[in-house]
Amino acid sequence: MTVPAPQPLRAILFDKDGTLFDFQRTWGAALSDLMMALAREGGGDPEQVARVTGVDPVARRVLRDSPLVAGTQAETMALLRPLLSLPDHVLLARMAAMAEQVEPVPAVALAPLFDRLRGAGYLLGIATNDQEDATRQQLARLGVADRFERIIGADSGHGAKPAPGMCHAFAAGLDLPSAEVVMVGDSTHDLRAGRAAGMPVVAVLTGLAEADDLAAEACAVLDDIGALPAWLGLPPV
Repeated sequence: MTVPAPQPLRAILFDKDGTLFDFQRTWGAALSDLMMALAREGGGDPEQVARVTGVDPVARRVLRDSPLVAGTQAETMALLRPLLSLPDHVLLARMAAMAEQVEPVPAVALAPLFDRLRGAGYLLGIATNDQEDATRQQLARLGVADRFERIIGADSGHGAKPAPGMCHAFAAGLDLPSAEVVMVGDSTHDLRAGRAAGMPVVAVLTGLAEADDLAAEACAVLDDIGALPAWLGLPPV
């Protein structure tokens, strides 16, 4: 059941991958290819690496229950260390290079949406389990990095989702009560982080989770972030 947007709402805090970007189209092939390349270079068993990291190297996809979907860089490193004979600096360099080279596939046309939300008075932010610099670079390549009051990554000093630290930091930085900030994401990590911070939460279906996975946690489950203006009660364009 969809709950109407509570009032007042003054800010929107977005997850990035699976929310702003279509997860599979952005990361599926890149992550699957990287895991197999690391297996080859690090003397690992490709089948074991694929199983542990939750990728399908034949289809070049990330599986729905993959720990890579909502995990941090540190969590991915922890998965790979027992499987590969590669030092941490090599793993970090390879993951950073992939993040720099990937071409983000927006879930919807981002600039018009963000401009409409900002024009209606909403302040915007990002809370992602990706690295902050990588996030800024990806958003800059799409020409939308300047639409956000704050971009918070897992390395920004506020912890990672599903803990609520990023959400608390964003609301506090704007001097807003958490109840006036809506958290929008594609995973239960996003929704639980927002709820733990006292925020209303909205789920979108542009990640790998399905509606049934998210409905119990969310005020609303939307096809994508393009449906936010209608949920917020903004007049049609």
